[in-house]
Amino acid sequence: MGITWIPGAERLGDGDIGGDMDTPDEPARVVWHTTESGAGDAEFDSTADYLIEIGAEPHLLYDPTTDRLGQFGPLDLSARALRNDGDDRTNRTGRVCVQVEVLARAGEPFTGYWQPGPNFAALLEAVRSWGVPDVWPAGDLASDGSEATSRDSDTWHDEGGHYGHANVPGNDHWDPGAISQSGLLAAGSGEAPVARDDADDADDATDVPDVSLANVIAAAGTDPDAPQGATTHREDVLVVERALCAEGLLATEWLDGSFGTSTRDAYAQWQSRCGYEGDDADGVPGRTTLEKLGAEHGFRVTD
Repeated sequence: MGITWIPGAERLGDGDIGGDMDTPDEPARVVWHTTESGAGDAEFDSTADYLIEIGAEPHLLYDPTTDRLGQFGPLDLSARALRNDGDDRTNRTGRVCVQVEVLARAGEPFTGYWQPGPNFAALLEAVRSWGVPDVWPAGDLASDGSEATSRDSDTWHDEGGHYGHANVPGNDHWDPGAISQSGLLAAGSGEAPVARDDADDADDATDVPDVSLANVIAAAGTDPDAPQGATTHREDVLVVERALCAEGLLATEWLDGSFGTSTRDAYAQWQSRCGYEGDDADGVPGRTTLEKLGAEHGFRVTD
């Protein structure tokens, strides 16, 4: 079970916004929207009231300039921010389909000026707790209203991850605009990533999370002085577990930051995929296989 109500998020409305998911066996996903409005507390309050009034509540409302976060309903039930695709109820697709409305305009991507903090980090932690992988299955987002983006129904149903409103079948909006997809995922630490416009003056790897090989090995239980799942290792292990989930090797219920038996079995399967056999596929990460996993899923191995 993932996080249902995000710690620190304000409760908006009565919490009753949707129902059970139609396809709970399909992968988990999150959809990013923009409200096409300004930001700030007054705009936050008026937008929340308006969405409740018209019955179009997402799960979450986020202000990128203040890190203010509000929640309309539990993440394990549907929201109301998407149009149906014919008879296909897109709001109810997947294990979860978390809808996030950002107080911003698609024409001015919010990742160019935002100030993500602890609430945004909590938001990402919550969606990841449901097994949403750090990927964008539909590819690039639209940079203006005339640019076509993928709204492929098979992709929508078959692949979990992050989608823009512009990628959802049956919908015709082009939000959230050309936000930095890697920058958004990198902001889970609560620290602002390097803006994409400044990338020429910065190391391209600054928005890529680091994973300590030593920490992951210790958490796997090979270091007798480090208790399994030690707090100092949890974030590193979570990154690895999310990648294993995305590979279909680890059930999301074991995404807990502890390199236990299920994670070790999943990693052994990953080692087998990489061509290792016998004692070389024992589930304890080595640099070669961990770097290969990082190259596939956007993290960098240190130590």
